[in-house]
Amino acid sequence: MNLSRIPAGLGGVSTIARRELAGFFDQATAYILIVAFLALGIFIEFRTLYASNIATLRPLFDLLPWLFAVLIPAATMRSLAEERRSGTLEWLLAHPFNEVETVLGKFLGNWIFALVALAGTLPMSIGVLMASEADPGLIAAQYVGASLLAAQFVAIGLWASSMTRNQITSFMLAIAVSLVLVLIGLPFVQIGLTPMIGGAAARLSVIGHFENVARGVIDLRDVLYFLSTAALFLVLAIGMVSRDRLSHGRGDYRRLRVGTIAIAALVVVLNLLGGYIRGRLDLTRGNLYTLAEGTREVLGNLNDIVTFKLFVSDELPPEVQLTRRDVEDLLADFRRAGGGRLVVERIDPGDSDEGRSEASGMGIPELDFNVLRDDEFEVRRGYFGLAMQYADQREIIPIIDRTDDLELRMATAVVSMTTDARPRLRFASGFGARQAFEMPALQQELGERYSIGSVALDGDTVPPLDPDSIDVLVLAGPTEPMSPLALERLAEYVDGGGAAMLLVEGTQIDPQSPMASPVTSGLETFLEERGMRYDGGIVFDLASAERVQMGRQGIFAVVRSYPLWPILFRGADHPVTRDLNNLSVGWASSLIVTDSARVTPLWTTTEAGGVQAPGSPIAPDMQAYPDEAGLGVEVVAAAVDFALPPEEGEEGGDDPERAGRMVVVADMDFLDEQFVRSSRQNLLFAANSVDWLAQDEALISIRSKDRTPPPLALESDFAKNALKWGNLAGIPLFFCLAGALRVTGRRSRAERRWNEMDA
Repeated sequence: MNLSRIPAGLGGVSTIARRELAGFFDQATAYILIVAFLALGIFIEFRTLYASNIATLRPLFDLLPWLFAVLIPAATMRSLAEERRSGTLEWLLAHPFNEVETVLGKFLGNWIFALVALAGTLPMSIGVLMASEADPGLIAAQYVGASLLAAQFVAIGLWASSMTRNQITSFMLAIAVSLVLVLIGLPFVQIGLTPMIGGAAARLSVIGHFENVARGVIDLRDVLYFLSTAALFLVLAIGMVSRDRLSHGRGDYRRLRVGTIAIAALVVVLNLLGGYIRGRLDLTRGNLYTLAEGTREVLGNLNDIVTFKLFVSDELPPEVQLTRRDVEDLLADFRRAGGGRLVVERIDPGDSDEGRSEASGMGIPELDFNVLRDDEFEVRRGYFGLAMQYADQREIIPIIDRTDDLELRMATAVVSMTTDARPRLRFASGFGARQAFEMPALQQELGERYSIGSVALDGDTVPPLDPDSIDVLVLAGPTEPMSPLALERLAEYVDGGGAAMLLVEGTQIDPQSPMASPVTSGLETFLEERGMRYDGGIVFDLASAERVQMGRQGIFAVVRSYPLWPILFRGADHPVTRDLNNLSVGWASSLIVTDSARVTPLWTTTEAGGVQAPGSPIAPDMQAYPDEAGLGVEVVAAAVDFALPPEEGEEGGDDPERAGRMVVVADMDFLDEQFVRSSRQNLLFAANSVDWLAQDEALISIRSKDRTPPPLALESDFAKNALKWGNLAGIPLFFCLAGALRVTGRRSRAERRWNEMDA
């Protein structure tokens, strides 16, 4: 390559880019490609969006590598191949444009064309953001990843176009290379490779890098991958264009070949060794992939050495390599935040008998996994677990199978090992209230952090509840009238500075009827004296609700929205609901706030909420809801802080040091297994509530890192249809009209330019 011909400013790049774009948009083919891309991508997105009722763009972006693998080769196939076939490439290079300017200009023009096609999905993204609590940072990261992916595929397309004079050959070559980069990252391909080769293929594949960016993290390793591979194919394209102008026997040609091979080798090495590069930008709301302040606080307060031992085999299945990368990144973050008091060791038990013995002694099991060899599955063994030690204490994660809650589990283990006394969590028994063992998911979530027990409120004598011996009291769904003495003890505890979580049931469900009958527990007066009241009706939400299976009609399963199981949204800002998107409840009651200074609404319905009278049928096919005039926002959960100033006109507040706290939820079913299994945020909310009540909020910022997409809440059929058809039909139609105007006006524009030249 003759580097002397590269001008300092590369001023011809923009000129060639404008020429390339004009060539696209003066032809009907470009608009056909854009419309086909948008129609298929938007259709797949809305098909999943409305079926799942979850506000996420992942269906579109999961499909994007496959769409780009066809769209971009179709757009780039003519860029250099047609120029070479028609002889205009030599004309271009004879003008003040060199090979670098020509290729870079065409790259920029084609990349902008791909971005214009991608921009056609922006109205859909904006609509999803307006109709939900979707994370704008996550969506922004997805578009950044899509732009980098487009740059890589455009560079591949230009290289393929530089290889031949035939557009079809260029198209097929670009598709082949693009699909290879996609396919080598898929599990069904990876399983047939050795762990070493599979790991290398995964690092060179599009899928892993694009998925990592699409989850909301701009990682330097992924940016390096896309930019370096794009640069490689651009260099190859420049080399192919320059080759025709150089004599094969001269030194310039030999230097061109050596330089191209060296750059290709450098790109491969950079990406294979990219795991040692650190640096990322977390664009997600709440910084889901960055250490929480609570974690930094826990690690910053260490007064002795804590050791983390990661037992991991080098030859693990390729499909866990992204998980392994996340684990190693998280451990590196922990080590830095620990300030020298947290030591991380990485051990491969397969290297020695001593390593296997240590893993076995720590309780880290050996795992079996399959690899494909000679068309048969073989069983291999390996380790992937974590052991944490502090003095003579030990916490174990025997198998790391997920990373979304790993930071919380690690931080909780550190707190548990380094703290002598655990806060005391007591469940009140009697009057039909549930105990901790009846809520196994909550018990497991809090078991490592709290000392869990029970305290009896029933009986002829009930001893006083002492806030100094009970850090948090839970009264879970009493279904029988509480005695005056029990209510008195509860009032003394809260007014004396205690903290309580009250899960109150306004109705009791008879599954045989099926009907809902009101429940009177005696808490009605207790709550009214403290700023809220609740009725015995059932809250519904016509715009945001769970879907239930109604049964089968022949071979078809019938699924219907069930407004009596509303999906709630966050009310006012509060630590308990921080970073959580929604709460799923079943047959809940409504809380009416009367003391807005001390009572903070935590979870509410949309404006399409209402209350169904008690004694009404609850079967999904027997519901009759009021018209829009009778709808409004209903509060289902609230927090009470007696340290806050009273309402105007009341007497002075309590002593802040002994002021009580309460979290009140007008539902008990949200912690049942069926709700917790489908919505982990229910469990996170309950655990956050206990932490806030115990005035120990360090773990809330960690636990609240929930990566579950929020529900889609469209409050009318008109809004639903407008969002769908405005994008599915309106956006492609816009490009069709724009294309028709542009293409049909091409002749008049050409005549106008000729007339201007004659003048």
